[in-house]
This record gives sequence, C-alpha cells and structure tokens, in this order.
Amino acid sequence: MIALGLEGSANKLGVGIILHPPKGGPARILSNIRHTFVSPPGEGFLPKDTAKHHRSWVVRLVKQALQESGVSVDDVDCICYTKGPGMGAPLQSVAVAARTLSLLWNKELVGVNHCVGHIEMGREITKAQNPVVLYVSGGNTQVIAYASQRYQIFGETLDIAVGNCLDRFARTLNISNDPAPGYNIEQMAKKGRHLLDLPYAVKGMDCSFSGILASVDILAEKLEKPVPSKWRDEASGGVITREDLCFSLQETVFAMLVEITERAMAHVGCNQVLVVGGVGCNERLQEMMGMMARDRRGSVFATDERFCIDNGIMIAHAGLLAYGTGFTTPLDESTCTQRFRTDEVFVKWRV
Repeated sequence: MIALGLEGSANKLGVGIILHPPKGGPARILSNIRHTFVSPPGEGFLPKDTAKHHRSWVVRLVKQALQESGVSVDDVDCICYTKGPGMGAPLQSVAVAARTLSLLWNKELVGVNHCVGHIEMGREITKAQNPVVLYVSGGNTQVIAYASQRYQIFGETLDIAVGNCLDRFARTLNISNDPAPGYNIEQMAKKGRHLLDLPYAVKGMDCSFSGILASVDILAEKLEKPVPSKWRDEASGGVITREDLCFSLQETVFAMLVEITERAMAHVGCNQVLVVGGVGCNERLQEMMGMMARDRRGSVFATDERFCIDNGIMIAHAGLLAYGTGFTTPLDESTCTQRFRTDEVFVKWRV
C-alpha cells in the first residue's frame, strides 16, 4: 500500500509518500519534502500568513513528491492529512488540499493525529520496541506510554510548550528564525559558560514553562541595559552574555523534561525512551536523556531533523497504519481541529 501525506499544522508544509510492503517489513520512504514559512527576526508566524504560505506551495510540493517518488496517482491508495492539533488556518489550508486531491484522484481520505504521527514515525525509524515517549515541540510537551491501544499521557505542560518557550526567547533576543529559532538558540547555548539561576517548575508529572520564560526575559532586559560596568557572574567573575542566557534556559528546561521522563520510565518499568518532535533534534537534550537512560541501564532513541521536525511522511505513515485496519475519514467528516489529544486516538494497529 502507498499513501501520500500532507502536514501543515504550523509553519512547516510537508508532503511525503510512503510504501508499506504487502508482506510486512520496514516501510519505504519514497519522498519526504518540506518547505518552511520563515518570519522576520523578532516575530512569530501569524496563522493567516502561514496559511497563505501553505496554499501557495502545496501544489508544487505534491508534484515534486510524486516526481521524486516515481509513483503515479494510480499507485496511491489513500490521502492522509493532519486533522489536528495545530494552528487553525494552516490546518484548514491543508485539509482543503487533501479533500481536493481525494476528489480529483478518487482516493480515500485519512485524518491523522499529529502527535501520533510523530510517535509512529519515531518507532518506525528507530525500531524502539515499546518505549516511553517524550514528545517535545513548539506546540506540545507530553510524556507518553502505550497501554490498552491508547497512547496514554503521563505528564505534560501546564501552560506553554517547551518549544514555544525557546522560540519566544529567540524573539526576545531578536534571533533569526532561519532555519528555526530553537536551532539558533541551541547553537548559541553551546557557547554559554555560566549557568544562571532560573525557576525549576516540575509539579508531579507536569511541567510549567511560562514562569521560566518570564524570568529569563527579565535577565535579557537586564543584559541589554546600558550600565557603567558589565554584568558578571558572582562565582567566576566572568561577563554574562546572551549565550549564557540561552545555555541556562536550555539546561533548566531540559533537566525538567529528563526528570518527568525518568519518573514515567520507573512507573511503567521501561528502560527505553524515544524522543520525538521538533525539539527532539536538540543534541543537548538527547545527550542529557542519554545520560539518564544509561544510569538506568536503558537506551535512548531519537531521529534527525528529517523526521523530528514536522513532515509529511509521518502523516502518511500513521495514516497508512490506520488505513490498513479499515479506517477512513468520510468527506463530510474531513474537518480539522486545533485540539486533538494524543490519548483520544484508538490505536487499532497495535496489540
């Protein structure tokens, strides 16, 4: 079976084509194309502008994906699209494109949960058996484990997502959004040398990031003020820099994520952790998670930016898994929603 997947829940528009061999075995990625809407430094991406970007690029990307994959329209079994969660206007643009292709090509539609798409793609690429999943992105922060044909949420953010926290601090520092604000924060953090004290907000299995963001924003304002003498670290006497702020923010929020992930692993008796979502590309997060996993005689699984960052192939893969069980989305139900929790999906393709 072959599926074409469309992803556009935020500022990434992705089109992917995947093949599931009829007798089982690893999925074959035939094409995985993405185009990103990049806003000016110091600004976020507005829903209306992002939706316009998706509408402008979707036809080109679908044509390019078909050409790269070497398959024809007749070979495609279903059209998979992101039903939610995500930003309303971009989701609507992609849903309209999916409905159009479905009617034009006479193909079945499959609406896919964005979060489940990340998880299933991560499992397929890494071959992790039954891991605890840390899903971290610009819109979501969840610790997940599979049970009773649901991806159960053990812990999550109480306010903003960790990726949103990092992205908004990039705006505070007026850092470029190209290729991504979180990536540029990561590169600056590698040059940081002084760990500053920031709030550490873990509440049971949940995290809170808005207070940390407010605190580091205050420190950034202090750093930018013209003062007679430079701000220095009390312990070492070194000058505090923008890189130190990025380093301190990353270390603090990632330590929180490692803590709640380890607690979930202990609770379910698991020694594997899979990190998915855009923030999962961060090398420092992978390193910290790896140290924790090794202490538990476990292992950490992660993918690179081709699969961590929002992409169409994960939607095609998760959609085709559901399609293989007989699931389809009728045209009159092919809506999208900004709120679609991970644990709402019945995972019929897993035992």
